[in-house]
Amino acid sequence: MVSPETRIGHVHLKVSDLDRSERFYIDVLGMERTTRLGDQATFLAYGDYHHHLGLNVWHSKGKPPAPVEAAGLYHFAILYPSRKDLANAVKRVFEKGWSIDGAANHHANISIYMHDPDMNGIELYYDLPKEEWRRNPDGTLWLGSDPLDVEALVAEAD
Repeated sequence: MVSPETRIGHVHLKVSDLDRSERFYIDVLGMERTTRLGDQATFLAYGDYHHHLGLNVWHSKGKPPAPVEAAGLYHFAILYPSRKDLANAVKRVFEKGWSIDGAANHHANISIYMHDPDMNGIELYYDLPKEEWRRNPDGTLWLGSDPLDVEALVAEAD
């Protein structure tokens, strides 16, 4: 049996322009560089973790984004510890001139959807307390996709 403490540790993305992508993740999403491998790869994190995100141009330098209608990454998600932290992150996204692609109340979490300069999907989200998760009669999760009032969320930011 796999321990329930097992987690996905980091994501590593292929990007077409390392400097542009690094600036996006630092300036717009507030990550910090932990190390850089010349003009080939960079590693970014929140806090003192070794890296939450790796970016590289090993097979993708100067290439166009992957087609939407192809197999591959749909999005990766950044979990914020509180609703206010999510609100602050979304406020920062807007202040940096970036837009979002959508937002949803899934009744176990609230999510903001966006993309990076290479069209990699990103979900910014906050998990509701487990006792608030909506459940089906059989006890399984009911994950809907109801509208989320983004303006009201951003109004909760510092």
